[in-house]
Order: sequence, then structure tokens, then C-alpha cells
Amino acid sequence: MENAVSTDSTLSNLNERSQQLFKVLVEQYISYGQPVASKSLSNDEQINLSPATVRNVMADLEDLGLIISPHTSAGRIPTAQGYRLFVDNLVTVKPLRGQAVDKLRIELGIDDSQEALITRASSMLSGMTKMAGVVTIPRREAVILRHIEFLQLTSNRILVILVVNEQEVQNRVIHTERAFTDSELTQTANYLNQEFMGKDLSLIRQSVLDSMKQERDDMQHIMKMAIQMTDNVVADQNDDDFVMAGQTNLMDYAEMANMEKLRQLFDAFNAKRDVLHVLDKSIQAEGMQVFIGEESGYSAFDGCSVITAPYKVSEEVVGVLGVIGPTRMAYDKVIPLVDVTAKLLGSLLSSE
Repeated sequence: MENAVSTDSTLSNLNERSQQLFKVLVEQYISYGQPVASKSLSNDEQINLSPATVRNVMADLEDLGLIISPHTSAGRIPTAQGYRLFVDNLVTVKPLRGQAVDKLRIELGIDDSQEALITRASSMLSGMTKMAGVVTIPRREAVILRHIEFLQLTSNRILVILVVNEQEVQNRVIHTERAFTDSELTQTANYLNQEFMGKDLSLIRQSVLDSMKQERDDMQHIMKMAIQMTDNVVADQNDDDFVMAGQTNLMDYAEMANMEKLRQLFDAFNAKRDVLHVLDKSIQAEGMQVFIGEESGYSAFDGCSVITAPYKVSEEVVGVLGVIGPTRMAYDKVIPLVDVTAKLLGSLLSSE
């Protein structure tokens, strides 16, 4: 399972006693949703320590940034860094086997159509976790750029003439935030044709961003325009990028009851861009991904965790599915559920 941040150095600062106490603290908080007090830990049968020793260990964990005290509570809760260490090193994943997997396969495979499978996979993930389930639509075949031209129609409308794949011509009208001069449009088209002819259209944006880090200043302007143009063209291709179910489940979690926080999160869902970027990072990576809090790179997902797994058709990764929920989630159950659902979805799509 791949992760966004390494916690090896922090783990090396914890002896076995501290690791066990921290593990129990996180498990108690996940189960009950209440800050965990030292008395509760000292009474736990897995911990054979005096209340004074428990308090000392908790102070050390707090100094390491793994737990914090919310408001005036006497108890402690895990931080995003604490959850990361827990997921990386301490969580005991409970694999799904036998009848549980068979039940999922039967429920998922009721209808063979791709659209129905994708929708049902999202609903299943949501229903079983009581969080938001998301599945990307299988990626279309690569669209290879052969030639591109831009023609100004009005101040903020541009005709894009695309030659892709084997001389297939596509015309699209895109809307821009500002007017571009004929010279700017020509420069942008020349740049794209020179640098990206023969490349997959959907990968151009990231290639431009990578190039911008080392290019001279006079090229930055053209590159920024190229990003705006390709954003518009690629967005026009991908109206239905993913299927999501159970967003309103998140309103049932006390730690997500802040209305401003929920508004930001639902805005991100509606805009799609933030969600897609996180999912795109998951597709490009290998295996399971767990983004905790700010690791996603988007403030709307602070306080959330995103667990994803890629799914394959004929041994090729074509999409990703996962669960979005509060950081206080049952990682031991959600991780294997996401993993198995991805494998089953890929298997069913391959057998269509």
C-alpha cells in the first residue's frame, strides 16, 4: 500500500510500549468518537501500565505531534500525522475472504453493463462504509495529438481544430476567461504542435507544468496559455469523469458537522476538479493509496481521508475507486473493502 508521507523516523522514536498505547488510543477514538483519557487507557486490558505511566507516554506522543487535546478536553485525539503513522505501521487489516467476497461479487455482478457496474460499485462502497463512494469512469482509449489550431470566434469563444489519432478531425468551441490575440493563439498552437505531437492529449497538461519549472520567463506566458487551452479541450471530453454516491452520509459524522467545512467539501464534489486530481494521482501510482487530511493537497479535504485502489481491465489500469470520509474511519475494514471491490470490478469489466 502506497502512502503520501513516510513515518519511519517518527516510529523509530517510539518503543513497543508507546506504540501499543498509541494503537489502542487510535482504535478507541475511531470506535467511540470521543477524546481518549489516560484513565480509559490504563483500564484497557491490552495495556498493563499505571495511570501515571500512561500520562507520561501520552505527553511524549503529544510532543511528537501524534495526538492533541481538543479544546479543554482531558482526553486526546490523533492528529493527521498520528493517523498516518497508525495506517502505515500499526493498523491490523482484516482481509475479506470466502463468503464475504462471494457476497460482494454477486451483489456487484447483477447487471453486466459497464454503466450499471460503475454505479453499483460506488453505491456498494457508500452503503457498506456509510461514507462517500467514488468510482472513475474507465478511461477512454488514448487520444493522440497530431495537430491543433485555434481560431478566435468572439472575445471569449475559440474554435479548436484538433487532428487526433489516425487523422481524425474534431472541431470544438471552448469558452475562455479572457480574450486572446491572434498572435497568442498562434504561439500557443505552435508550442503544442512542436512539443506534444504524438502524445496523449490528457497527459499534456502535466507535461507543461513539469516543463514550466525549468523554462525561461518568456516561455512561461505561452505555457500558461497552453494549460488553459488544454484544460478546456480535455474538460470538454470528460463530462462524466466519475460516479459518486453517499455524499450526504458525511453529514452524520460529528467531526464534520461544521457547516462551512461541509460547504467547502460539497463545493469540491460539485466542481469535480479537486476530486479528480486526487483520483488522478491514485491512477498514476501503484496499488492502494491512503490520503489523510492535508496530504490530498486541497484544503476542502482537510479532516478527511481518501482511500483508493486502481482497477484493471485485461491487466491494464483503466480507473480507480475509493471512499471519502472523516479521518476517524475504520481503516482496518475500509482498506480491504476498497481493495477487493477494485479487483472484483476489474474482473467483471474484463469478462464483459
